[in-house]
Amino acid sequence: MPDVKPPIISLKNAGVCYRPKRTIFSKTRKEIWALRNLTLDMREGEKLGIMGRNGCGKSTLARVLAGIFGLDEGTLAFGRKGLHVELLSLGVGFEGNLTGAENAVLNGMLMGKSRKHMLSRLKAIHEFSGLGEFFDYPVFTYSSGMNMRLGFSVAMETDPDVLLIDEVLGVGDEVFSKKSEEALRRKFLSDRTVVLISHDTETIKRLCTRAVWLERGRILAEGDPVSVAAEYHQGMHQYSS
Repeated sequence: MPDVKPPIISLKNAGVCYRPKRTIFSKTRKEIWALRNLTLDMREGEKLGIMGRNGCGKSTLARVLAGIFGLDEGTLAFGRKGLHVELLSLGVGFEGNLTGAENAVLNGMLMGKSRKHMLSRLKAIHEFSGLGEFFDYPVFTYSSGMNMRLGFSVAMETDPDVLLIDEVLGVGDEVFSKKSEEALRRKFLSDRTVVLISHDTETIKRLCTRAVWLERGRILAEGDPVSVAAEYHQGMHQYSS
């Protein structure tokens, strides 16, 4: 039998619960479980696609894997110390009062890179982002597209062990979209672990080696992307009928 690599990230019975605050309009606090009893392993070099409709828990899962959200139940374990996980998402920004350049250095340092290394990569980040003079402007002046350009460019230069991509393919104008697509294609062909989170099943089928269908915070199907996509589409007809 072929050797099976140990998990680089492992979730066991993971759950994340949102508890809205009481207001004058609502005196009860209904618990909303974004994830519940979720068990999932990711292995080094794997290209994993996570599909599901809006509100199914995809973005919550991405933030758990990136260490942004903690778990209310279950466990999250990493296969080795110092694992560099980076999340590309429209909903994850930078420190607004710092410039694009300052945020690039800070973000890289938070991901374990040295200040010297990030300063040496600033020119490449600047050129890839296409932000021009805005690279030296505070990020609070950026549009969401500019924010994404900066985040994408930093992620390509920090070269994380695990790259989480949350619904950002095709973001930006045509020129940047082509550049980003080519850069991501190289990531998918590399030995890096990539997790693509999307409702676009065709992209997952084209780029990923394994897929998961997430619905209401639970995994309903897991395995070959073509088979999982078929189950997902069949299931969506049932939910919508």
